This record gives sequence, C-alpha cells and structure tokens, in this order.
Amino acid sequence: MPVLEVQGLSKAFRTYKKAPGMRGSLLGLFRRKLEETWAVRDISFQIEAGEFVGFLGPNGAGKTTTLKMLAGLLHPTAGEARVLGHTPWLREDSYRRQFALLLGQKNQLWWDLPARESMELNAKIYDLPAGRWKPRAESMAALLEVEDKFDVAVRELSLGERAKFELIAALLHEPKVLFLDEPTLGLDVVSQKTVRDFLREENSKRGTTIVLTSHYMADIQSLCHRVIIVDHGKIFFDGQLDTVVDRFADHKRVTIQFDNSDSVSGRSEKLAAYGEVVEQTNALVKLRVKRDRVIPVCKALLDEFPVKDIDIEEVPIEEIIRQLFDRKT
Repeated sequence: MPVLEVQGLSKAFRTYKKAPGMRGSLLGLFRRKLEETWAVRDISFQIEAGEFVGFLGPNGAGKTTTLKMLAGLLHPTAGEARVLGHTPWLREDSYRRQFALLLGQKNQLWWDLPARESMELNAKIYDLPAGRWKPRAESMAALLEVEDKFDVAVRELSLGERAKFELIAALLHEPKVLFLDEPTLGLDVVSQKTVRDFLREENSKRGTTIVLTSHYMADIQSLCHRVIIVDHGKIFFDGQLDTVVDRFADHKRVTIQFDNSDSVSGRSEKLAAYGEVVEQTNALVKLRVKRDRVIPVCKALLDEFPVKDIDIEEVPIEEIIRQLFDRKT
C-alpha cells in the first residue's frame, strides 16, 4: 500500500478584483468581481514507503500548495488524498504525529529562546519523554555540526544554523513522512552539503519517506531518484531523474581543444557543419551536437582538425529543466 495516494487533487483560490478609484470601491460594496485561479489542477500520483521524491516546478507551479494540502493546512477544491491511510485535511491527531512539514521561509523555533528550549517545547507538544527526544536531538545536532549551539538564542544563530535546528525540530518526533519546501534556501554551499548528507542518511537508515521541493538542482540530483515536475498546477512528468535527460535533452556538449592557437581561426563555417557553436576561442570550441550524431561527429573532427583533447558531456540537468519551463510558458 503506497504511503501517499493522490487522485485528481485540485485547489482554486478566489480573489477580488477591484475597479480603480472611489467609484470602484463603491461598486465593490454591492457587486464584487471575483477571479478564480487554479494553483493545483487535477494531479494524481503515488509514493511508496521510503521513497525520496523531488517535486519540481517554477515559481507559482503549485508545489507548496500541494504540500500544504498533503499536510492538512489547506482544504482542496476537488480530489482526494491519503497519507499513511489518513485524509490530511481532517487533521486527526494520529496523522499529525506521523508527518512533518518544513517550509524554508517559515520559522517554528522561538526567536528569543535557546534552541534547546524550543526542542523541549516541541517534545511537550508531541508528548515525547526526555529519554527519547534528547538523544535523538543530540545525535541529529552532531550530524549537522551544531551540537555546540543548543544554548544559543535562535536570533543569534546564523542562517545555516537556524535552518539545521529547524530540521532537527521537524524530525524530533521521528515522522514517517517528511515534506520539505526549499530546506536549503539561502544556505552556503557547505551548509547545503551538510543538510543533504543528513537527509540522505535519514532516508536510508530510518526509511523516512521524503518529498522535497527545491530550486537547487544539486539537492535534487544528490538526493532524488524520482522527480515529479509540475507547471501551471499540472503534472507533465513523473519518473526517474535520468529519464528527464534521455527524454527531453536531444543533444550533448562536445568540447574540442586544438593543438595550436590558430587552429580555429577561419574555420567557423566548417565547425558549424558538425553542430551548433555555443562557445569559441582561439584554441577551443564547444559544440551542441545531436545525441545520435555525437560519435560520427567526434570521428570527423579528429580526422579533419589537429585535436589535442576532446570532451563529451551531458547537458546539465538544471538547463534541461529551465528549457522545459520556458517551453511550457
């Protein structure tokens, strides 16, 4: 039985559109013009226990709205969802004790209290005995390298330290399902890697089912084998991350370094016959070549030019995703 089952889930928001000026205000007292905006529209998917799934999409695609519905914070306009056998928006205690939602721009820690006291408050809320939550908190703090910051007021912690303690607080009650919305937002590269390593271990050792939204493709590539891509409230891809490259990238990058500095000059037209020239210097050229032509193109280049080195690489996944979003708009 899947941990998450979503069928035809939709959410529409109604907004009041006011006409300009005093006349518009007066008219609004008697007759309001309402607009309906669909944030999520008829999405369906299933997630098995222990999966680590990336939930991708541009701003306004409906990612956070979907997570809020699965966490029970929003009631859907239509559709059904079951998480751990529960309907999320019924907000049953038995469900709330089994999941956690961490929003990258929302704080759950008390600003003026030390992190330890916020942990104690969370433990009281979930009725956790000290013998259970303290070793858990200390273990997570050690993994996240903030074990010496427990008694520092939250407002005096760095952005990265706060983010790590927010993660510890979310996982204190050992949830079976974790919803993460931009958990590494604004963090430096070192803190991002530390958080990624921690989440990977939480998923692999404890079997926590994790749904992650992030604009940092390094997070997705490092953690998620499966991705669900949404745009304008609808799903247009659900599958393995590697399949995104195979399905949506019809070319590779070929970089050729030549023996001498005058090898490229005057030969732009010849090089363009092999692929699209995306970058060119005196001794180096980068070509965009169709996937099925990479091998014959490389052979031809080696035969025709004094090649010192040649490199073939996939298009970065973030570029593919960006092109997908551009295409959809």
